[in-house]
Amino acid sequence: MKKLLSLFVSICLLLACLTACGGNTDTPDDQPADGGQASEEETGTGTEEETETASDEAGQTTLKVGLCCGTSSIDDKSFIQSAWEGLQRAEEELGVEIGYLQSSDDSTTATVEAIGDLVDAGYQMIVMPGFSFQQAAFEAQSLYPDVMFVTIDTAPQDADADTYYIADNTVAIDYDAEQGGFLAGFGSALQLKEGEFGGLFGVETDHTKLFITGFMQGVIYANENYGTDIHLNADNFVWSGTYSDAALGQQIAAQMYENGINLIYAAAGSTSLGAFNEAKSRAENGESVWVVGCDSDQYEDGLLSDGEHSVTMTTTMKQVGNSAYYVIEQYLNGNYPGGEYLVLDVASGALSCPEVNPNFSEETQALVDEMTEKIASGEYVVSKEMVDVTAWN
Repeated sequence: MKKLLSLFVSICLLLACLTACGGNTDTPDDQPADGGQASEEETGTGTEEETETASDEAGQTTLKVGLCCGTSSIDDKSFIQSAWEGLQRAEEELGVEIGYLQSSDDSTTATVEAIGDLVDAGYQMIVMPGFSFQQAAFEAQSLYPDVMFVTIDTAPQDADADTYYIADNTVAIDYDAEQGGFLAGFGSALQLKEGEFGGLFGVETDHTKLFITGFMQGVIYANENYGTDIHLNADNFVWSGTYSDAALGQQIAAQMYENGINLIYAAAGSTSLGAFNEAKSRAENGESVWVVGCDSDQYEDGLLSDGEHSVTMTTTMKQVGNSAYYVIEQYLNGNYPGGEYLVLDVASGALSCPEVNPNFSEETQALVDEMTEKIASGEYVVSKEMVDVTAWN
């Protein structure tokens, strides 16, 4: 049964990846931000009623889907923005009503309060992207049994429990992130051929460690099989401790570049923007430095003043928006996968580098595409274990 579900998810996400996402909406942070026309009638909805599709034409209430952002914003150029774009797409294509709300801080108490505000505003499905929602999701799914929850990159888990608990009103989505990291590291090593790579990350989590070990494995694979000479040192893969401090990100990136690192893998939300800013400043002055982005295609974030060249080598794309869209679509089709833990991968189309990487040569792009197919088919398996890079210092 799990294999059938995985295959079905893979097909749906591959189709989803073909459609572009929308833009942003500016609204105050202290109240739910409305992404579309407000419904005149608000009703809760539960897993027992999940076959009732929300259609104005049928005289029923429009499904209201809310995004709980934590302290991040919907234009963070990364994880939250990707989720919001998925909701915007659902609004445009599926006719749902959307909104978002930031919490006052990252604590579980503040997050649960924000969720309560969304519920009070009539939102029947709440999307929570990010590991920090683990405890809040665990509490919320019990507090609001008639509300549907979608956790992305995490699963509901009590702090005192040994494992997660996914209630029938919750869908948990996770990713084999090491596969996406591998492709970015492999492609970057092939393109630059020599140098030293480092990394800038947010809060230390097992999920981000998958990106890191995958990235390192990709570089090592290129070194061993294609004659590249990229150095790696575990000390140069740094946890900033935050996803929302671009100034700190720029300070860390500046030190890395000063120490001879020529490419930084930046996966730290808005903190990563500091690395892009530092790389752009140096590139404008003639230095050859690069950044690998994460989650959403960050080529434009690396554009120089000429508007033609970018310091973004590539991006590890995690299709967060398409994942949220998939669950919304399944609910509207009467197939809400409540209680399921879905793990998505390269084969499902949920992880990849962008289809177009302007800083990749044709040869590099072809080899990355070939490796993507090998990973998708299972011909090549990327390990989830943290790799020892001592031999490549």
